[in-house]
Amino acid sequence: MEVEMFNIGDYAVCPGHGVGQIVDIEEREVGEHKLSFYIIKVVANGMTVMVPTNSKDGIRVLVDDSEINEVYQLLNDHDVKVDNSTWNRRYRDYMEKVKTGSLLEIADVLRSLFLLKNKKNLSFGEKKMLEQCRDLIVQEISIKNGSEKTEIKNQIESCFE
Repeated sequence: MEVEMFNIGDYAVCPGHGVGQIVDIEEREVGEHKLSFYIIKVVANGMTVMVPTNSKDGIRVLVDDSEINEVYQLLNDHDVKVDNSTWNRRYRDYMEKVKTGSLLEIADVLRSLFLLKNKKNLSFGEKKMLEQCRDLIVQEISIKNGSEKTEIKNQIESCFE
């Protein structure tokens, strides 16, 4: 897999953190080697993240329109089996999917949590994860499409009404 090259000012997705904007590209000495890093400011919380420019798993480009359509198709497909394992096992499985940074994986977790919420009360951790997944999806789609976050949030929630 080819490593994507980004420029200062580009938006990129940092798995686990969401969308960030590349504010600088710096060289740092790590041991005996000089490495190049993207300096990324995460949009949601202003946190700064350093990611090696040669990292295959570090960051990815924003989703394209076809992936956004797939996300909405996934969210509208409620004909899936709801996971009835213990909340901490579900939470671990969901966390693994969220950490991939894949918007489809995150949407899958969001759908599972929304459908589970209709059957029973979610644990505190699951409620937080539902919010996190929704926020990650809203953030990326709104930046990609130049849409208002509230508009995207309403579109997502309408999938479960």
